[in-house]
Amino acid sequence: MMAPDSSGGVTCACKGIRRCLICEKFKVKGQLEASEPKVVHHFLYNPETRLAICKDAEAASFPFPGVFLWENFISEEEERALISTMDQDVWNQSQSGRRKQDFGPKVNFKKRKVRVGGFSGLPALSQKLVLRMQQEPSLAGFQPVEQCNLDYHPQRGSAIDPHLDDSWLWGERLVTINMLSNTTLTMSLEQGLPELGIGGEVRVAVHLPRRSLVVLYGEARHRWKHAIHREDVHERRVCSTYRELSAEFLPGGQQAELGAQLLNIALSFQGTPI
Repeated sequence: MMAPDSSGGVTCACKGIRRCLICEKFKVKGQLEASEPKVVHHFLYNPETRLAICKDAEAASFPFPGVFLWENFISEEEERALISTMDQDVWNQSQSGRRKQDFGPKVNFKKRKVRVGGFSGLPALSQKLVLRMQQEPSLAGFQPVEQCNLDYHPQRGSAIDPHLDDSWLWGERLVTINMLSNTTLTMSLEQGLPELGIGGEVRVAVHLPRRSLVVLYGEARHRWKHAIHREDVHERRVCSTYRELSAEFLPGGQQAELGAQLLNIALSFQGTPI
C-alpha cells in the first residue's frame, strides 16, 4: 500500500509488507502485522576478538567470522564532500522510508537477466576510496561493479528488513561505508544455532561508527541475514554499498564477457545515478 499525499500523489515507495512512518498513517490496524512474541537471543559483536558476546550472559560467546570493521575509513572532510556531491543528485524514493541512488547495471534477479541500461560507471569520488579499500588484505583484488547509496532518516521511519543479498550476480564481499551517524547492523539467524544448543532466533548487533567501513563475507554474507532496524536510526544516515561480481561473471565464468564489459564501465568512475 502506498500512502497518498494531499494532491493524490505518492509520498513513499513501500509495497507489500514494507512500511514506513508515512504510509503507516494511512493503514488500518488490521493491515499492520502484529508482532507475535518469540524467543530472541541477543549478542554483541566484538571487532577485536571477533566474538559474539551474549548480552544477558544466558549463553556462551561464540566466534562470529565474516565481519571486518575499519573505523575512520574516511575523514570528516571526505564525508562532507561525499554527502555534498550526493545531495546535488536526485534521491529516488525507495521502500521502508529509504531514499536511494543507484550506480550499476539494470538487473532482473528473478529472470537472471543483466543489461547495461543507462549504467555509466561508479561516481568519480569513489575512485580513491576503492583504491584505499584494496590496500586492506581482506579486500585485495576488490573491484566493485555496483554502488548503491541509501539515505535513512528517523522522521521517515527508515529501515531495511533482514535479508540476504543476491549471490548469482554479486560476489563474495559486500562493502559498506557508514556516514553522518552511528548505527547498528543487526545480523540474524531465525533457526538459531542448534550446534551450540541455542534455540530460537539469534541476533548479533554490529555497531557501525560514523565514517567506518564494514565488510561482510563468508557465513556473515551467505548464512546470516542483515538489517538496519528503525530504532537504530537516530539521525540522518547515508551509506554507500559496493558489490563485486560473482564467479559466473569473472574470467572463466559463463558470462565473463558481459562481466568484463560491466567492470570496464564501472571502473571508468564517470557515473551518474540511474
